[in-house]
Amino acid sequence: MDLPPLVQAFVLHFGEMGSRWGINRTVGQIYAVLFASPRPLCADDLVERLGVSRSNVSMGLKELQAWNLVRLKHMPGDRRDFFTAPDDVWTIVRTLVEERKKREIDPTLTVLRELLMQAPASDDERHAQARMREMHELIELLTSWYAEMQRLETERLVQLLTLGAKVVKVLEMKDRLFVMPGGRSKRDGKEV
Repeated sequence: MDLPPLVQAFVLHFGEMGSRWGINRTVGQIYAVLFASPRPLCADDLVERLGVSRSNVSMGLKELQAWNLVRLKHMPGDRRDFFTAPDDVWTIVRTLVEERKKREIDPTLTVLRELLMQAPASDDERHAQARMREMHELIELLTSWYAEMQRLETERLVQLLTLGAKVVKVLEMKDRLFVMPGGRSKRDGKEV
């Protein structure tokens, strides 16, 4: 690798993590180089920095483009394609989450909906369908929450994330504030 030591350590780690995230090592390394680079890079730059074949770089760039994680740039006077990662790390995270949702969550919801619409033919199928319904409800809840988070401005999302466990205190206070006559909370009808 033809990279400064600090960048090389980052790139090597990203490559190792890539396999845990469902991408190959080279794709992870390509992304790390683009992420850390102060300027757009062409495929030749990536080949030189990583010491991998041009075909590996080309396939890796295509995969990163399919995930919407790199941007194609054209430089004046140069016919080559240049690539860069988005500058905003929050844009990268939002894109990753959206792409994973499209590839993993949405197909699962589709299958669950189809299976829940079928009439069970036995007690085992009724039991399985009840479990699937629980899973479907949980995934739908998480998907709805995700959609709400996607609509938040980055600054608000950061505020929400930094609240951490303080959110529980806010919910407890809400429960105390919204008490129905007779000492029952509106949330669950239990005595307060």
